[in-house]
Amino acid sequence: MGSVIDGVDRRTKLAGHNRLEILMFHLDEGKKQVFGINVFKVQEVIQCPNLTKIPNSHQNVLGIADIRGKTLPVIDLASSVGMPANTDHQNKYLIISEYNRTIQGFLVSSVDRIVNMTWEEIKAPPRGMGRGCYLTAVTEVEDKFVEIIDVEKVFSEIIFIDTHLNDDITDAGHEINMDDRFVMVVDDSMVARNQIKKPLEDLEIKHEMARDGKEALDMLKDWADNDPEKLKRLALIISDVEMPKMDGYTLVTEIRSDQRLANKIVILHSSLSGNFNKAMVKKVGADEFVAKYDPNMLSEAVLARLKNLSS
Repeated sequence: MGSVIDGVDRRTKLAGHNRLEILMFHLDEGKKQVFGINVFKVQEVIQCPNLTKIPNSHQNVLGIADIRGKTLPVIDLASSVGMPANTDHQNKYLIISEYNRTIQGFLVSSVDRIVNMTWEEIKAPPRGMGRGCYLTAVTEVEDKFVEIIDVEKVFSEIIFIDTHLNDDITDAGHEINMDDRFVMVVDDSMVARNQIKKPLEDLEIKHEMARDGKEALDMLKDWADNDPEKLKRLALIISDVEMPKMDGYTLVTEIRSDQRLANKIVILHSSLSGNFNKAMVKKVGADEFVAKYDPNMLSEAVLARLKNLSS
């Protein structure tokens, strides 16, 4: 199965061109539903090894696995999204992935293949699916409906994420006079938007939300055309990288190519951590990259930029 991931390095050239590659997989034995994950998040795919149970761990954490001397938690992705839990790990596979500065294995029933797509082909899930929905996007491959899971939501239900800010950061935020200025937050995950919203509110920073890069760019251009005073009040943009319709890299490229928007500060905030993203920040012209999710780290980056604006 390692051959599925062969050549991942060369695929990084897709970034910045609103393209991605999706690793398709199944969570059920009958292979009735097809799911997908961005290849950039995948380190390797292996057959599931023996797992060691951990007492009092979350019900969706099957145990830990020793992968070449490193101990990784293994998450049952099926039970995490409300499907029947896996009771038999034999002949199953682990997708070893890096999210939010941690490495873990997702147990899946089988792995299909990798497909090359554009972010324009990745659509937001239908409205009205409710807070219990675990989809962050959907697409179609050869008449197959492919569901892309909101991993931020899965993690938020397994791993406690403290959104409380340190007192010194809160104090520093209150020293900055924002007047009527505001911040734009761009993220397709409702969980991620709420995680960012909380520290901004604690810092008394006004904000507006967009659910993908295209929606954000449309808002920015509308302000440039019809409400230049509002655009002037926009202090900075915090954007995810992986988003339907238009990814964060392409959003930055579009912002930099429009002279009305080009001077806006953009912080890329993504679970796609690692040196690759730091290189992409320079390539597309973003101002900074902050790996998800540490509210204090993100707030420090935001406050540093705001302080420079107000000085």
